[in-house]
This record gives sequence, C-alpha cells and structure tokens, in this order.
Amino acid sequence: MEKAIKRYFPVFALPTLAAFTIGFILPFLLGIYLSFCEFTTVTDARFVGIRNYLKIWGDSTFIHALWFTALFTIISVLVINVLAFAIAMLLTKGIPGTNAFRTVFFMPNLIGGIVLGYIWQLILNGIFAYFGRTLTYSGSYGFWGLIILMCWQQIGYMMIIYISGIQNVPGELIEAAKIDGATPSQILTNVTIPMVMPSITICTFLTLTNSFKLFDQNLALTAGEPSNKSEMLALNIFNTFYGRTGWEGVGQAKAVVFFILVAAIALAQNWLTRQKEVQQ
Repeated sequence: MEKAIKRYFPVFALPTLAAFTIGFILPFLLGIYLSFCEFTTVTDARFVGIRNYLKIWGDSTFIHALWFTALFTIISVLVINVLAFAIAMLLTKGIPGTNAFRTVFFMPNLIGGIVLGYIWQLILNGIFAYFGRTLTYSGSYGFWGLIILMCWQQIGYMMIIYISGIQNVPGELIEAAKIDGATPSQILTNVTIPMVMPSITICTFLTLTNSFKLFDQNLALTAGEPSNKSEMLALNIFNTFYGRTGWEGVGQAKAVVFFILVAAIALAQNWLTRQKEVQQ
C-alpha cells in the first residue's frame, strides 16, 4: 500500500502544484518583472530599470506609511499577546462559565475585516461625537482606533492558542515547583512561560504578520484620512496602484518591497523565538 501511494503521489500532487503555479508563482514572477516597468496594462509594459524603486523613497506618503505600520505592529503585537495570555491564564483556572467566555472572546475573529472596520467606525465616531471629533480628526485618532479594532479581533484567537499551550503544561512540574516553595510569579516565569514557548512563537508570528499587512480594517475604518496620516503600507500600495495615474509601476515596486519586508520580519521573528525555545 505504501509503495502504491509513493508511486501515484505525483498524480495526486500535480493538480495542486499546477493550481499553485498558475495562481501564485507565475503572477508573483510577473509582478516582480512589472515592478521594473512602466505600464498601464500588462501588454504595454516598458522596462525602465530601477527607476520605480528609486521613486519609492522619494514618496513621503510611503515613508510615513512605513513608520506608521511599524509602530502599529509593535504596539499591537505586545498588547494582543499580553492580554491574550492573561485571559488564557484566567480561563484555565476552572472558573464557572469558561466555555462561554471562550466562545465570546473568539467570535470577533469570525467577522470580516471590512465589516469590522465599519462597525468600529460607527462605535468610535459615536463616542467622539460628544467631543466634536471624528476618527479622521487626526492621525493619532485613527492609529488608536486601529489598535482597538485589531485587539478586539485578534485577542480571542490568540487566547485559544495560548489555552491549548497552557493546558499541555505537565501538572507535575507545577506541583513540584510549589513543593519547592516557588511563588506564583516564579512558577509563571520559570515553568509556564518556558513550556508555552511554542504557542508564543505561533501567536507572535500571526499577530506580527497580520498587523504588518493590515488592509481591510484600515480601508473601512479611516481610509487613510486625514491626508494619509492613518494610512498603512498595504493601503498605501493600493492607493498608489489604483489612485495615481502613471504610478502603476511604482505601486508594483512598493508591493515587492512590502513582500520582502513582511518575509524578512516573519523569518527573523520565527528564528528568534525558535532559538528561545531551544534554550528553554
């Protein structure tokens, strides 16, 4: 049976491989080529070398979006993971109604980004109306609005992953630590957290990549207003490609740079947390 599976494996893998090649690899390679071209459609692309990449760094909106996205990512990753871990710890204490709490916290993750953005736009603008403000009053309003939205959506999902990790911590280790006189904080830092490092790796990776490539929520909540002050990288690329005539090649170049940044950050984070796991 095993030999038959190995023999016919290429037959079963071919459709998936073909679909992946047609739907991802070929468009990706074409996108890289177009980033070195000036074009309005794929058929009239004209090679211009690295000119599009040089124009990126002269675009003040891109530089602002880069720093805005970086700051947003740092804060959202820290807040989401700390709160998700804290809630997971509480919900593994056997308190009544734990399953109901898990369901309630997880549900926001099931709502689409566009819908979620418009929901929070209504909520936050309703609150700010009492002070004569809106989300688009300044970039900082939009920034913290996005932080609140992202936390509300992601904390429940990360909480489920942390609960799984915490429940897999051997009870014997915790009991042994208590017998040795360890305090709750010492048990947390020296037993629980080291044993939950695989979950921390996964959650950090997910929150990092999700935050850095946030688009739907940004578009629905503020659309980058006022004056692109709350515009993140993905939205900046979208606005460059579809909103600035003659900048299609620059928008494609931004997309390539964006891919490299996300890939580099994700790989670096994964390597660092894996090293931490090995040390533990």
